[in-house]
Amino acid sequence: MIKILFICHGNICRSTMAQSVFAHLAAEASMADYFEIDSAATSREEIGNGVHHGTVAKLKKEGIPVIPHRAVQMTLNDYEEYDYLIGMDTENIRNMQRISGGDPDEKIYKLLTFAGSGLDVADPWYTGDFEATYRDVLAGCKGLLECLKEEL
Repeated sequence: MIKILFICHGNICRSTMAQSVFAHLAAEASMADYFEIDSAATSREEIGNGVHHGTVAKLKKEGIPVIPHRAVQMTLNDYEEYDYLIGMDTENIRNMQRISGGDPDEKIYKLLTFAGSGLDVADPWYTGDFEATYRDVLAGCKGLLECLKEEL
């Protein structure tokens, strides 16, 4: 089983969207049993809060089941437990490396790297554009799934 943790700043918008999108893609490919998928934040600002209403609305519009989730913060234990820790932007990556002590096992990746780009996933908390975020997340998750198929 491959363990994946999607991470953003607050764990209510982008990382929860990626968690639900990846789980949906894996289920559609009859590969859900190969993955353990979760999400977390680098900050403590939203701890305990549910998935952002904009993320919920966009996923419902796309016919993707929303995984029930309450925001939690990434820990060093998460770094040890998960095989892939996928950050949404450069600031997330920097904070994830701080939490993990510098990524000694090379498990930290930026999501859009799997879509052939080093760009950041647009943050809808600031932009309000959940459509752009969804496009980024979908592209990254599709690329990640293709990459991981080779590992299975």
